[in-house]
Amino acid sequence: MIELFQHILHLDFEWVINEYKSVVYFILFAVIFIETGLVAMPFLPGDSLLFTAGLFAASGELNLMYLLVLLYIAAVLGDNCNYWIGRKIGLRIFNISIKGKTLVNKRYLDQTEAFFEKNGVKAIIMARFVPFVRTFAPFAAGVGKMNYRRFFLFDLAGGFLWIFSLTLAGYMLGGVTWIREHIDLVCLGIIFISILPMILSFVKSKWKK
Repeated sequence: MIELFQHILHLDFEWVINEYKSVVYFILFAVIFIETGLVAMPFLPGDSLLFTAGLFAASGELNLMYLLVLLYIAAVLGDNCNYWIGRKIGLRIFNISIKGKTLVNKRYLDQTEAFFEKNGVKAIIMARFVPFVRTFAPFAAGVGKMNYRRFFLFDLAGGFLWIFSLTLAGYMLGGVTWIREHIDLVCLGIIFISILPMILSFVKSKWKK
Protein backbone atom coordinates (compact mmCIF):
# COMPACT_ATOMS: atom_id res chain seq x y z
CA MET A 1 0.00 0.00 0.00
CA ILE A 2 2.86 2.38 0.85
CA GLU A 3 4.51 1.54 -2.46
CA LEU A 4 1.28 2.29 -4.34
CA PHE A 5 0.94 5.60 -2.48
CA GLN A 6 4.49 6.58 -3.47
CA HIS A 7 3.87 5.78 -7.13
CA ILE A 8 0.61 7.77 -7.08
CA LEU A 9 2.38 10.80 -5.60
CA HIS A 10 5.01 10.54 -8.36
CA LEU A 11 2.29 10.03 -11.02
CA ASP A 12 3.93 6.79 -12.14
CA PHE A 13 0.92 5.61 -14.11
CA GLU A 14 2.86 2.99 -16.05
CA TRP A 15 3.74 1.15 -12.84
CA VAL A 16 0.19 1.44 -11.44
CA ILE A 17 -1.39 0.20 -14.69
CA ASN A 18 1.06 -2.70 -15.01
CA GLU A 19 0.57 -3.74 -11.40
CA TYR A 20 -3.18 -3.20 -10.97
CA LYS A 21 -4.62 -3.46 -14.51
CA SER A 22 -8.29 -2.39 -14.56
CA VAL A 23 -8.27 -1.74 -10.80
CA VAL A 24 -6.45 1.48 -11.69
CA TYR A 25 -9.87 3.14 -12.21
CA PHE A 26 -10.84 2.37 -8.61
CA ILE A 27 -7.47 3.69 -7.41
CA LEU A 28 -7.88 6.98 -9.29
CA PHE A 29 -11.48 7.25 -8.04
CA ALA A 30 -10.23 6.78 -4.47
CA VAL A 31 -7.47 9.41 -4.85
CA ILE A 32 -9.87 12.09 -6.12
CA PHE A 33 -12.48 11.20 -3.50
CA ILE A 34 -9.96 11.32 -0.65
CA GLU A 35 -8.38 14.58 -1.81
CA THR A 36 -11.73 16.35 -2.04
CA GLY A 37 -13.53 14.47 0.74
CA LEU A 38 -11.09 14.37 3.65
CA VAL A 39 -9.96 17.70 4.99
CA ALA A 40 -6.76 16.11 6.33
CA MET A 41 -5.55 14.98 2.87
CA PRO A 42 -5.03 18.14 0.78
CA PHE A 43 -1.60 17.18 -0.58
CA LEU A 44 -2.68 14.53 -3.11
CA PRO A 45 -1.92 15.41 -6.78
CA GLY A 46 -5.39 16.28 -8.07
CA ASP A 47 -4.73 18.58 -11.05
CA SER A 48 -1.64 16.81 -12.34
CA LEU A 49 -3.26 13.41 -11.78
CA LEU A 50 -6.22 14.36 -14.00
CA PHE A 51 -3.96 15.71 -16.74
CA THR A 52 -1.72 12.62 -16.64
CA ALA A 53 -4.74 10.31 -16.72
CA GLY A 54 -5.85 12.12 -19.89
CA LEU A 55 -2.40 11.55 -21.44
CA PHE A 56 -2.63 7.82 -20.82
CA ALA A 57 -6.18 7.77 -22.18
CA ALA A 58 -4.84 9.33 -25.40
CA SER A 59 -2.38 6.46 -25.79
CA GLY A 60 -5.17 3.91 -25.30
CA GLU A 61 -3.91 2.63 -21.95
CA LEU A 62 -6.97 4.04 -20.15
CA ASN A 63 -10.56 4.49 -21.27
CA LEU A 64 -11.42 8.19 -21.50
CA MET A 65 -15.15 7.77 -20.87
CA TYR A 66 -14.58 5.63 -17.77
CA LEU A 67 -12.18 8.26 -16.45
CA LEU A 68 -14.52 11.20 -17.00
CA VAL A 69 -17.56 9.54 -15.45
CA LEU A 70 -15.84 7.89 -12.48
CA LEU A 71 -13.63 10.83 -11.56
CA TYR A 72 -16.55 13.26 -11.83
CA ILE A 73 -18.60 11.10 -9.45
CA ALA A 74 -15.61 10.88 -7.09
CA ALA A 75 -15.13 14.67 -7.11
CA VAL A 76 -18.80 15.38 -6.35
CA LEU A 77 -19.09 12.69 -3.66
CA GLY A 78 -15.85 13.87 -2.06
CA ASP A 79 -16.93 17.50 -1.84
CA ASN A 80 -20.33 16.54 -0.44
CA CYS A 81 -18.75 14.27 2.15
CA ASN A 82 -16.43 17.12 3.18
CA TYR A 83 -19.35 19.55 3.37
CA TRP A 84 -21.27 17.34 5.79
CA ILE A 85 -18.18 16.66 7.89
CA GLY A 86 -17.87 20.41 8.33
CA ARG A 87 -21.61 20.88 8.88
CA LYS A 88 -22.11 18.09 11.41
CA ILE A 89 -18.74 17.40 13.01
CA GLY A 90 -16.75 20.61 12.44
CA LEU A 91 -19.36 22.84 14.07
CA ARG A 92 -19.65 20.55 17.10
CA ILE A 93 -15.89 20.50 17.59
CA PHE A 94 -15.54 24.25 17.20
CA ASN A 95 -18.38 24.82 19.70
CA ILE A 96 -16.72 22.74 22.43
CA SER A 97 -16.01 24.93 25.44
CA ILE A 98 -12.86 24.76 27.54
CA LYS A 99 -13.01 26.80 30.73
CA GLY A 100 -15.93 28.74 29.33
CA LYS A 101 -14.24 29.51 26.00
CA THR A 102 -15.02 27.85 22.69
CA LEU A 103 -12.19 26.46 20.54
CA VAL A 104 -13.02 28.98 17.82
CA ASN A 105 -14.34 32.47 18.47
CA LYS A 106 -18.00 32.62 17.45
CA ARG A 107 -17.20 35.79 15.52
CA TYR A 108 -15.02 33.78 13.16
CA LEU A 109 -17.79 31.27 12.55
CA ASP A 110 -20.20 34.13 11.86
CA GLN A 111 -17.69 35.63 9.41
CA THR A 112 -17.32 32.28 7.66
CA GLU A 113 -21.09 31.99 7.37
CA ALA A 114 -21.33 35.53 5.99
CA PHE A 115 -18.54 34.84 3.48
CA PHE A 116 -20.28 31.80 2.01
CA GLU A 117 -23.58 33.62 1.97
CA LYS A 118 -22.01 36.33 -0.16
CA ASN A 119 -19.27 34.53 -2.13
CA GLY A 120 -20.22 30.87 -1.85
CA VAL A 121 -20.91 30.23 -5.53
CA LYS A 122 -17.63 31.74 -6.72
CA ALA A 123 -15.66 30.08 -3.92
CA ILE A 124 -17.01 26.58 -4.57
CA ILE A 125 -16.38 26.70 -8.33
CA MET A 126 -13.00 28.46 -8.30
CA ALA A 127 -11.68 26.40 -5.36
CA ARG A 128 -11.74 23.30 -7.57
CA PHE A 129 -8.71 24.60 -9.46
CA VAL A 130 -6.56 25.56 -6.45
CA PRO A 131 -4.64 22.86 -4.53
CA PHE A 132 -5.35 22.71 -0.78
CA VAL A 133 -8.16 25.26 -1.19
CA ARG A 134 -10.36 22.71 -2.99
CA THR A 135 -9.98 20.39 0.03
CA PHE A 136 -10.83 23.01 2.63
CA ALA A 137 -13.53 24.96 0.74
CA PRO A 138 -16.36 22.39 1.05
CA PHE A 139 -15.48 21.80 4.71
CA ALA A 140 -15.60 25.56 5.35
CA ALA A 141 -18.89 25.77 3.43
CA GLY A 142 -20.33 23.19 5.81
CA VAL A 143 -18.99 25.01 8.86
CA GLY A 144 -20.38 28.25 7.42
CA LYS A 145 -23.79 26.56 6.99
CA MET A 146 -23.99 27.42 3.30
CA ASN A 147 -27.39 26.45 1.89
CA TYR A 148 -26.92 22.81 0.87
CA ARG A 149 -29.03 22.93 -2.29
CA ARG A 150 -27.05 25.94 -3.50
CA PHE A 151 -23.77 24.25 -2.57
CA PHE A 152 -24.72 21.03 -4.35
CA LEU A 153 -25.82 22.66 -7.60
CA PHE A 154 -22.67 24.73 -7.99
CA ASP A 155 -20.47 21.89 -6.78
CA LEU A 156 -21.84 19.84 -9.68
CA ALA A 157 -20.80 22.64 -12.06
CA GLY A 158 -17.38 23.14 -10.47
CA GLY A 159 -16.65 19.41 -10.43
CA PHE A 160 -17.63 19.11 -14.09
CA LEU A 161 -15.36 21.99 -15.14
CA TRP A 162 -12.43 20.67 -13.10
CA ILE A 163 -12.58 17.01 -14.12
CA PHE A 164 -13.45 17.50 -17.78
CA SER A 165 -11.14 20.46 -18.52
CA LEU A 166 -7.94 18.94 -17.10
CA THR A 167 -8.59 15.35 -18.21
CA LEU A 168 -9.53 16.41 -21.74
CA ALA A 169 -6.53 18.77 -21.87
CA GLY A 170 -4.27 15.81 -21.17
CA TYR A 171 -6.14 13.71 -23.71
CA MET A 172 -5.90 16.31 -26.48
CA LEU A 173 -2.21 16.97 -25.81
CA GLY A 174 -1.41 13.29 -25.44
CA GLY A 175 -0.18 13.09 -29.01
CA VAL A 176 2.49 15.74 -28.48
CA THR A 177 5.78 13.84 -28.14
CA TRP A 178 7.54 16.46 -26.01
CA ILE A 179 4.72 16.47 -23.46
CA ARG A 180 4.70 12.67 -23.16
CA GLU A 181 8.50 12.65 -22.72
CA HIS A 182 8.46 15.43 -20.12
CA ILE A 183 5.39 14.59 -18.00
CA ASP A 184 7.23 15.60 -14.81
CA LEU A 185 7.92 19.11 -16.12
CA VAL A 186 4.37 19.49 -17.42
CA CYS A 187 2.90 18.45 -14.06
CA LEU A 188 5.17 20.89 -12.23
CA GLY A 189 3.90 23.58 -14.58
CA ILE A 190 0.29 22.64 -13.83
CA ILE A 191 0.98 22.78 -10.09
CA PHE A 192 2.61 26.21 -10.46
CA ILE A 193 -0.31 27.57 -12.49
CA SER A 194 -2.72 26.13 -9.91
CA ILE A 195 -1.07 27.86 -6.95
CA LEU A 196 -0.37 31.09 -8.85
CA PRO A 197 -3.62 32.75 -7.65
CA MET A 198 -2.57 32.13 -4.03
CA ILE A 199 0.89 33.57 -4.69
CA LEU A 200 -0.55 36.67 -6.36
CA SER A 201 -3.07 37.13 -3.55
CA PHE A 202 -0.28 36.89 -0.95
CA VAL A 203 1.91 39.39 -2.82
CA LYS A 204 -1.05 41.74 -3.27
CA SER A 205 -1.87 41.68 0.46
CA LYS A 206 1.77 42.33 1.36
CA TRP A 207 1.96 45.17 -1.18
CA LYS A 208 -1.13 46.82 0.31
CA LYS A 209 0.38 46.65 3.81
